[in-house]
Amino acid sequence: MKSLSSTLWTPSVLALAISTFFLQAETAKDKEQTWDVNAPQGQFETVDIKVSKGTWMNIALSPDGKTLAFDLLGDIYTMPVTGGKATLLTKDIGWQMQPAFSPDGKFIAYTSDEGGGDNIWIMRADGSEPRAVTNETFRLLNSPAWSPDGEFIVARKHFTASRSLGAGEIWQYHKTGGSDIMLTARENDQKDLGEPAFSPDGKYIYFSQDDTPGKTFHYSKDSESGIYKIKRFERETGKWETILDGAGGAIRPTPSPDGKYLAYIRRVDFQSTLFLYDLTSGEHIKLYDGLDRDMQETWAIHGVYPSLSWTPDNKALLFWAGGEIKQLTVADKTLATIPFQVETSKQIQTAVQVKQNIDNDQVKTKMLRFVQVSPDGKQAVFTALGHLYITDVDEPNPKRLTKQSTDFEFYPQFSRDGKQLVYVSWNDNEQGAVNLLNLRNGRVTKLTDEPGKYVEPVFSPDGKTVVYRKAGAGSLLPRQWSLHTGLYKISSKGGKPELISQTGRSPMFGADNDAVYAMHNSPAPSLLRIDLTKHSQQTLYTAKFGTEFKLSPDGKYLAFADRFKVFVTPFTERGSAIDISGNDKQFPVKQLSVRAGEYISWSGDSRNLYWSLGPELYHASIDGLFDFSDKTDFAAKDGVDLSFNVAADFPRGSVAFVGGQVITMKGDEIIQDGVVLVENNKIKAVGKRSDVAVPVNAKVFDITGKTIMPGLFDAHAHGSQGSNQITPQQNWQNYASLAFGVTAIHDPSNDTREVFSASEMQQAGIIAGPRIFSTGTILYGAEGAGYTSHIDSLEDAKFHLQRLQKAGAFSVKSYNQPRRNQRQQVIQAARELNMLVVPEGGSLMQHNLTMIVDGHTTIEHALPAAKVYDDVKQLWQASKTAYTPTLVVAYGGIWGENYWYEKTEVWKHPKMRTYVPMDELAPRSMRRPTAPQHHYNHFSVAKTAKELSDIGVVTNIGAHGQREGLGAHWEIWMFAQGGMSPLEALKTATINPAKTFGMDHQLGSLEAGKLADLIVIDGNPLDDIRVSDKVQFTMVNGRLYDANTLNEIGLRERKRARFELDPSL
Repeated sequence: MKSLSSTLWTPSVLALAISTFFLQAETAKDKEQTWDVNAPQGQFETVDIKVSKGTWMNIALSPDGKTLAFDLLGDIYTMPVTGGKATLLTKDIGWQMQPAFSPDGKFIAYTSDEGGGDNIWIMRADGSEPRAVTNETFRLLNSPAWSPDGEFIVARKHFTASRSLGAGEIWQYHKTGGSDIMLTARENDQKDLGEPAFSPDGKYIYFSQDDTPGKTFHYSKDSESGIYKIKRFERETGKWETILDGAGGAIRPTPSPDGKYLAYIRRVDFQSTLFLYDLTSGEHIKLYDGLDRDMQETWAIHGVYPSLSWTPDNKALLFWAGGEIKQLTVADKTLATIPFQVETSKQIQTAVQVKQNIDNDQVKTKMLRFVQVSPDGKQAVFTALGHLYITDVDEPNPKRLTKQSTDFEFYPQFSRDGKQLVYVSWNDNEQGAVNLLNLRNGRVTKLTDEPGKYVEPVFSPDGKTVVYRKAGAGSLLPRQWSLHTGLYKISSKGGKPELISQTGRSPMFGADNDAVYAMHNSPAPSLLRIDLTKHSQQTLYTAKFGTEFKLSPDGKYLAFADRFKVFVTPFTERGSAIDISGNDKQFPVKQLSVRAGEYISWSGDSRNLYWSLGPELYHASIDGLFDFSDKTDFAAKDGVDLSFNVAADFPRGSVAFVGGQVITMKGDEIIQDGVVLVENNKIKAVGKRSDVAVPVNAKVFDITGKTIMPGLFDAHAHGSQGSNQITPQQNWQNYASLAFGVTAIHDPSNDTREVFSASEMQQAGIIAGPRIFSTGTILYGAEGAGYTSHIDSLEDAKFHLQRLQKAGAFSVKSYNQPRRNQRQQVIQAARELNMLVVPEGGSLMQHNLTMIVDGHTTIEHALPAAKVYDDVKQLWQASKTAYTPTLVVAYGGIWGENYWYEKTEVWKHPKMRTYVPMDELAPRSMRRPTAPQHHYNHFSVAKTAKELSDIGVVTNIGAHGQREGLGAHWEIWMFAQGGMSPLEALKTATINPAKTFGMDHQLGSLEAGKLADLIVIDGNPLDDIRVSDKVQFTMVNGRLYDANTLNEIGLRERKRARFELDPSL
């Protein structure tokens, strides 16, 4: 294998034998051209690994039965079959796994990502002369198996479509490379197939397949009903047949050398068990019930259980279990352990960590929405902080457009003459309206009479008609007035609206008044033309990755956003749909944006295009763009900053909490009969009652018999912050969070525009809720317009990180980027831009481990293995990567969320009934499935998290949006079930997330000078962790709420408005 030059590494001895070094810098161009998985840019450490137990080890025995090969932490080793010190064959940052001996024993096939992504490689049995057999860049491969004649290798190829989960197919390759041959075609895009194995005579290929009903993948399936089946493919005829299925499933088919038996694994109860199947008689023989748990109930593209191996004489099986290599004699079922010792070192990147500053007196508006430029190009209008603002483009100084304070304002659009503006308003109780604003005198005229959720209004060219969309309620908005959705037209003088189409969004006009154009997303993003009289429709354009179309006022040009960049092309029609993209060759397509862009608008003369990115407005002229000139430098590189600052909201004065137990989270400090004094939005003092002087003018709360502690920080939250970009004035999900003491959330997947707008509004005191941090939209590795983030270079990675950073992100979610080099490039881009990377590993064990090696800030979601051993612990201990296992959805078995539905009456919880609509609360919580306790996966995940926490891995709660507010407490309680003390469990919800996100100098503990985010609990969670949800007071940045009513109290008395969703209504 290729090794890194010794001149790049400068070892020094530290705890766990860590050494630090830096790779030499290269120019950006060189970086793009020479990216090497084995030598990525960044900061590295050397970690010594010394183990005799390993995690998820694939086993292969040489044909002569003398040499055993296995993988451990991304390297491949061999040793005598009798055991001993293992010989390292591969040693790279690249991840090598799944060794398979050739029939003559001279070669080993294996899976390696060192070429960029997972491909099939072969090397000589001594580790020399490694070379790639396959070179896939998207449909990646794993699980190699040799044909009996040693000429061919079959492997599992991975296919993804709209979901990154994907499906598998078996493909065949010659050992020297060349073209491939598909053997098994996938039946759908989400059900897995893999673990190929040849029969000894070469006639068949066995494999396992997720054969549950339907076409979509679901986590936490019922293994008792059977998930996987073992099938075999007949090479001569191409036919499939099912060999094994039924209760407990059937996985890892391993034919004996004489072809008489098939070793396989299935569940017995919840225990993965090794069986022998007699291919002649059909008899099933139970061999061993001490295996580690398989991965049938999660997504396991690299194999549902590590590979097994027969001895050449058919007498014994070798396999991994309990962290060890076992040899089982089939005849008498005697078991022996083959000892191994691995001593090696691995290079890992230092985890990306960035110190944040959230202690600000001013709120900078970064997420400007619906930015539109006036027809004369002189002014821009947009929504920020829930209201309309207008500014000159040349000398930006945004000002409110209206004076009203009862409604939010969204979706502004200029009339063609620039004299009027049409927009929508929103009020939680009165709902929405379409309004006209006279820009000369400021008069507002309401066009619609009926309440509703109105969005995307636009004027016809002559200004006589307004077309808008009526949307549904979603989960956030009142359910009433949500019928008859679709596109409507109405006279600009008012009157009765007319439905013109039940489909379509983002309507726009070209040069004519008799037709409107609109986007549609089914089955792919497309542009429709709708006749306003006949209501007939025609699809004109499709764009697989298109997110926005905007026709020029003269109808001659079409601007569009594709993969987040802005393009323009001459507009034409042909009677059927034209598929278009940013690299289209049918017509001239010009890229106008260097950076990302959205909210496209045209000048009135159709000669200038505008778009925005966060707070920045960009402009490009199209003059001469489609002439015969040599003009090439037309892309807009720099934008105009339209942002502005407003004061951050917090009360003025002092509040003292006196007499309670204080859990400071400063180490293990506990103060009895304590005082926490808050001044404005900062903690002024913390100590015993006798040591803290309370000002005479302070608002005092007697909390005797109660506990005060830092507010909860949900490190992996999800929840809508808007519906069709309508931000509710009171978001019941945010209020539920406050009611349960959640004072900060980090949402690693949300609509960029909605979530950062809500964050700014919360900081400014316009809406109530926890502090809202987010990655914005994910950097998706599969296909989806507005989600797919195409990364082939460091510059690509920086492009995507910058577009999110502009909007307000300090972190990004790298979501199942398929190739290792892509994930490394995201990490390096984050280092250069001072951002954090929280990845989605999709329950893929091997990818999760490479994410630790590559320096990701966290691992999000549970490792799918029920138990990890010393190798993973030593690796992880040396990294600074945090762990957010999201126990409520812990991969590998029944989710933790379901445990609490079974064991408690969630729908009766008074706070849930107050703040969560019953149609959201009841479906999962009232009729509840039951299961034996050992089937609940979160117990093993929490136990592993406790073991990792004990060796220094920072572990966080992450309620995943499964159950509003209460889910954060479930996470705490489940950590306690895994063995954490109550104090340790509470740290996962307070100081630990603050450390993870670089905020522990300002949040996470009760210490003088820190921001005042705290909660008061009616009881002592150190005695009974289950009282943690009995929150009486919640304070966010000095704003104090009664956690039962969510009225603001203390220094300001503000009564919460009633929800339209209140049960009392």
